[in-house]
Amino acid sequence: MLTLYPEIAPYATHRLDVGDGHSLYLEESGHPGGIPVLVVHGGPGAGSDGTARRFFDAERYRIILFDQRGSGRSTPFASVENNTTAHLLEDMERIRAFFGIEQWLLFGGSWGSTLSLLYAQSHPERVLGLILRGIFLCRERDIRWFLQDGASRIFPDYWEDFIALIPESERDDLIRAYHRLLHSENELERLQAARTWAIWEGRCATLHPNPAAVERFGHAHLALSLARIECHYFLNGGFIEENRILDNLDAIRDKPARMVHGRYDMVCPLENAVTLHDAWPEADLSIIRDAGHAASEPAIVDALIRATEAMSDRFGPDFGLG
Repeated sequence: MLTLYPEIAPYATHRLDVGDGHSLYLEESGHPGGIPVLVVHGGPGAGSDGTARRFFDAERYRIILFDQRGSGRSTPFASVENNTTAHLLEDMERIRAFFGIEQWLLFGGSWGSTLSLLYAQSHPERVLGLILRGIFLCRERDIRWFLQDGASRIFPDYWEDFIALIPESERDDLIRAYHRLLHSENELERLQAARTWAIWEGRCATLHPNPAAVERFGHAHLALSLARIECHYFLNGGFIEENRILDNLDAIRDKPARMVHGRYDMVCPLENAVTLHDAWPEADLSIIRDAGHAASEPAIVDALIRATEAMSDRFGPDFGLG
């Protein structure tokens, strides 16, 4: 089983003003002349994780990470103002232009898979290929599964903790109820709601209980941006029309794509990936039998690294790395 590449540090970091008062954190690592790959993080609101650099051979890839609006080291922190899917797609194009890249690979998981697919459909001429993990089609049913009725039946004990903050009279629309708490004037109330939201996600993300992952999700900095921005997006249906991804696959049908999805993914159920693959059989789908949602699970790591190796074999010679 393949494991992560050795740790590497960025060779350059940048701030990019994208307008509307937002400034994005960008970083580059690996080989400056390598295959450009944009790592598109999940959430929305989770921010980038340096561990993502380790899915790539640093001698063959130019690895670009960024924090989406309001996330991670981007500013203003946890802001939902001027923060929609359309804004994020425009930001990705600005990042490409900023680096002077003609075409790049997209590497996205969970919400990052959603955003990668949407970007590729909007700018197919800019995309070499896609590596996607934990497919999330962002349909109403997918949002409801995790935050209203679905995962609640798999983790009823964790669900009780998630809904405990919400009065019974508001539990028929938990996203709206949480939105009220996450935008409360009471700072402690906001933080408690954010940590409860994020811990629910962290508890559900792995096949086996992972206290370290739950602790990471519950950290105030991550919890605030993740909960506020995720809730903002999901209250608005991800700011995309229903079935947008499935309805626009012809734009990317010829793009090489590898999808990796855990069979026991309780955040984004496998049905997302199977539905996408049924409509896009040209893409490769690997169903990982002993994994849930998290990119850190060993069998997911193995499958993702096999995907990055396959893409480097395919495109490496074009970048003088063959």
